[in-house]
Amino acid sequence: MQPARFEIGRKHKQAGETSSRASWNTPRKDARGGMSYASRMAIAFALTSLMTVLILVGVVTVVWSGVFTDYTRANIQDMAGFTAQRLALSYEEDGPWTTEFIAQVAESSLEDDIGLQVMDRGGTIIYDDTWPAAGAAAEAQRSDRAQGTTAEQSAGSSASGSSSRTMSSHALTSTAPTGTEASVTQEITTSDGTKVGTVRVWVIGSDVLLSRADQTFRDRTFNAMMLAALIAICVSVIVGFLVSRMLTNPIRRITSTAKQIRDGDWSARTGMKGDDEIDRLGETFDEMTTSLERDLKHEKRITSDVAHELRTPLMGMLATVEAMQDGVMEPDEEHLETVASETRRLARLVQQMLDLSRMETRTTPLHIEEVEMVPFVQRIVSGQQQLFQDHDLRLRFVDDTQGRSSTVECDPDMITQAIINIMSNAMRYTPEGGWVVVSVLADRKEVMISISDTGIGIAKDDLARIFSRFWRADASRAREAGGLGVGLSLTKHIVERHKGYIAVESELEKGTTFTIHLPREHTPEASSSTMNN
Repeated sequence: MQPARFEIGRKHKQAGETSSRASWNTPRKDARGGMSYASRMAIAFALTSLMTVLILVGVVTVVWSGVFTDYTRANIQDMAGFTAQRLALSYEEDGPWTTEFIAQVAESSLEDDIGLQVMDRGGTIIYDDTWPAAGAAAEAQRSDRAQGTTAEQSAGSSASGSSSRTMSSHALTSTAPTGTEASVTQEITTSDGTKVGTVRVWVIGSDVLLSRADQTFRDRTFNAMMLAALIAICVSVIVGFLVSRMLTNPIRRITSTAKQIRDGDWSARTGMKGDDEIDRLGETFDEMTTSLERDLKHEKRITSDVAHELRTPLMGMLATVEAMQDGVMEPDEEHLETVASETRRLARLVQQMLDLSRMETRTTPLHIEEVEMVPFVQRIVSGQQQLFQDHDLRLRFVDDTQGRSSTVECDPDMITQAIINIMSNAMRYTPEGGWVVVSVLADRKEVMISISDTGIGIAKDDLARIFSRFWRADASRAREAGGLGVGLSLTKHIVERHKGYIAVESELEKGTTFTIHLPREHTPEASSSTMNN
């Protein structure tokens, strides 16, 4: 035979049971892994910054590269135009160009990585930087001039140069780019508009006319973009971390407070105050906790109150019956009436709880009739006169309708119960010699029934809770007065089912006024037909 076992907070399967397995644990300390909210937010900031930078770099690369290419091409075009202009002036002043002169123009006007090709009016290449002999030919012409050549030789220098150029054009092959994208061509025209040749300029080693200076500038620009992107990502991570900490600190405080409350510390509060959404959440959380703590204490008191209210008549009945059984009391009419009275009192307490339960679940059907409230309420007051006199209280009815109709569509039995509940509450908490005044008022849309007393009043902090189930302002005085504290809660549900409301005004030691507002026309409930069937 196996020993029985019991553990707090966990269910165990009994031997021989065939039901599905089940288990439950008491709350335990959270030990969850995973990335924190602050880390996720920091990473989100970094990724957002990275995506922004990548998009920016992509757009800049496409747009800026095109603009920069146009800029470099315009620079090369200016170089070609300036070179053509110098060659045109030289042609007008000195006649056909020599290889030496063209080489001098190239050295003085163009950068080292810029290529030059010059053609005469017939399209014959007379100078090309890609020819290895171009510099040698220019040096030979300098040597001839230094040695003092004859006039024919000097006169025939152009012919000799032409012969040399012709030889070069036939003996050498130019490697200069010929495409319109890789080079720039500029015509050489004199002042009278005569075309005397053509200049072609390109960037050596580049198909997009990008010089070394331009390439250096472009590379530095892109390096600066990458550095800016890296700095932006680092700043985003730092800002994201700081912002996430700022946002998550109050959330962590709320979470910590919630765990304390879950573990039974109902005094824990976030203490948050402010105008933003998270601060208002913390304030609302504290208000909710205060309300729950108050309700929990109230529920604990309910058990004691209900037990006391039910125990009192039961003990009275038990004592009387036992006395009659022991022969101490005679089972006469007087003692039997005592038992019957306590039984009726017990039945009333149980009926009140049953009525409240049915009213809350809306299982009690409404029987709607047209009721003239002035004579209706007056009859209720007349029926309660003797009871109030027995308690040394003065009860009075006042018609304040000023001649207006006081007809209301309502359930007369329920409204009677609601009015009597409030009157009984006034009688219970009004000292001897006090007044209770019941009056009827009316306007175009509704009829008001007001019950005023000169009793002990209700504290300001208690006004919002007086319609709660089993609530009583002062436990000791309420217990002496009797009752379970369900009358006002039942009255509230009755009035709400008639689509009305109750207003309360009270001042300590001066009295309280309850005003029932009932609409003249009843609006059927959504499930009223079902309940009446």
